[in-house]
Amino acid sequence: MKITVAGDRKEVTDGLTVAELIKQENVETPEYVTVSVNEEFIESGSFAEHVLKDGDEVEFLYFMGGGMR
Repeated sequence: MKITVAGDRKEVTDGLTVAELIKQENVETPEYVTVSVNEEFIESGSFAEHVLKDGDEVEFLYFMGGGMR
């Protein structure tokens, strides 16, 4: 099946979960990543159960703190 990951079209195996995709994509600091699938946020506790479907669009987002003094 084909999905889009961070704007890149990829061929992946059927039944791939968000957790498996995170490992496959070598996501840095996976414990801090937020994932959206088709512009909907996926709860981190359900990464292992959320199965991706053909045509899904996946984004990995990192929120950074900080600001001006």
